[in-house]
Amino acid sequence: MHEYSLTQALIERVEREARARGALAVHRIRVRIGPLSGVEPELLVTAYGHVRPGTLCANAELDLAGDDLVWRCEACGVALVPGSDLCCADCGLPARLAGGDALVLERIELEVPTHV
Repeated sequence: MHEYSLTQALIERVEREARARGALAVHRIRVRIGPLSGVEPELLVTAYGHVRPGTLCANAELDLAGDDLVWRCEACGVALVPGSDLCCADCGLPARLAGGDALVLERIELEVPTHV
């Protein structure tokens, strides 16, 4: 179950970003997960619940968003219609995966001190 190591790396990254900005706390983390990322969203949520205590993310909500699969013709850049053959209708060449295989830290909501 690699979701635990992914969650640990996610929290470490969020903490680095938060400390670089002098944050007092992290309130929310938004992560986008593609269907071909190899990440099980439910397992990521479970791992997050186990890994976050004692970190700046201890009280931070984890928001997960899905991502769409995108296939494109490498030659002409045309995006394929979902469910179609994996070759370009215009030029006949094979398509390449252009999205939907990533785990992306999309947003971090921080509490930063007010400077007067």
